[in-house]
Amino acid sequence: MTSTPVSDVIDVVVPLTPDQPNWALRRQREKVLAATQGSYDAMFSPSVEGISVIERLLVALHACRVSKADSLAVHYRDRLAAEGADAAVVSAVDAGKPVADARLQAVLAFTGKLIERPIEGDRAAVQSLAESGLSTPAIVATSQLIAFLSYQIRVAAGLKAMAALEVSA
Repeated sequence: MTSTPVSDVIDVVVPLTPDQPNWALRRQREKVLAATQGSYDAMFSPSVEGISVIERLLVALHACRVSKADSLAVHYRDRLAAEGADAAVVSAVDAGKPVADARLQAVLAFTGKLIERPIEGDRAAVQSLAESGLSTPAIVATSQLIAFLSYQIRVAAGLKAMAALEVSA
């Protein structure tokens, strides 16, 4: 058996506690639980090159806002505050308003495309990231982050729906 944390991001944002059936259900597949949290840890590692932790957290906040994933948005807002992100930028991203930084604007536009209309995540969309100054490794990391966020948002939403069914049963 693998060693996984007692509580991870999904457990916190849903929220899940050891006395709930969904908490136990998640632990029936320890590998998936560990991989989900491990992916989260890797996506926000300071060792990712070309796109800062704050930029990645802003991408996450934007993805949550677009997806209406409120509890995850709270998590990412808290992370941004802990990282010392500019409150005005966080507020703008959180409200869906334009940001002054052209590079961040391009990254957020790309995020919105991949979240809302993945078919538009084409060569031109990727090229817009390169033109805004992102290196190839940063573009790859950003794309991987957005894919992970889509997964994370859906896992949290699914678990919340299951918990609501338990309550209504």
